Amino acid sequence: MSSKWTQNDIPDLTGKVVIITGANSGLGLESTKTLAAKGATVVMACRNLDKAKQAQAEVQQTVPQAKLDVMELDNASLASVRAFARAFKEKYGRLDILLNNAGVMAIPRTETEDGFEMQLGVNHLAHFALTGLLLDLLTTTPGARVHSTSSSAAFTGSIHFADLMGEKEYGRWTAYGQSKLANAAFATELNRRLQAAGHDTIANSSHPGFVRTNLQTNSLDQSGAPFFERILYGITGPLLAHDISMGVLPQLYAATAPEAKGGVFYGPKTFRMRGYPAEQQCNDALEDTAVLQRLWAISEELTGIHYAF
Repeated sequence: MSSKWTQNDIPDLTGKVVIITGANSGLGLESTKTLAAKGATVVMACRNLDKAKQAQAEVQQTVPQAKLDVMELDNASLASVRAFARAFKEKYGRLDILLNNAGVMAIPRTETEDGFEMQLGVNHLAHFALTGLLLDLLTTTPGARVHSTSSSAAFTGSIHFADLMGEKEYGRWTAYGQSKLANAAFATELNRRLQAAGHDTIANSSHPGFVRTNLQTNSLDQSGAPFFERILYGITGPLLAHDISMGVLPQLYAATAPEAKGGVFYGPKTFRMRGYPAEQQCNDALEDTAVLQRLWAISEELTGIHYAF
């Protein structure tokens, strides 16, 4: 890996088809701009179509030649996930990159349409289901990739199998860490299963470091966060956070760089907070086969999506 890999190092993506969930803001929007500028057809999979169309117009202002397709996807509804997958397959015969990027962060306990704790449901289970529903396209597209956007919260996160949905005890940051560790665990186990089945599709994950996006704002607004948390963001953000054009690099590297590996967790190299992308150790859980396989089995059971490699 180049010590200073940037968007300029992304190869030409003309003819490639990319899905980005949560493409209308934050890292998803930045990824959309970059990959569209490299020639990819980018499917912007978004819950709010009005915001998605506004984002589409923003991209086309800076990338006039962008090939964009806005499609509805609500990660808080498995019915919506299934409908999106059906609609996508009716329009496209290949899928080169699936960028599982959409997410919510540190919100009060609510539930998805299917009764899942919202953070686990939106961040992990919806993406697990979506990937499974699109697996046939991914494995028949040469060199396809599945990338899961995690968070530095995965470093200290745990999978609470005895209370997965936070029904007995709920902490909004604990639930967020669990969901982000689940993203990385899913990518790790998915890659292992793809390789065991002889496919050239790879799966990996990343975190952006400390970057200011709409996730923080939404978290503060929805949670009624305490005053000290708001002050902490206000002080540390300007001092420590890096620009979104840097924060997006780990996921772009993992999703596009010819040398990026499957089963690897990427993040910014300087104190794991900022800087250029590098391979990183995430969490001991990713080395625990029992944890990975248990999470996989529970995810299949909860979503009703059973992978056939």
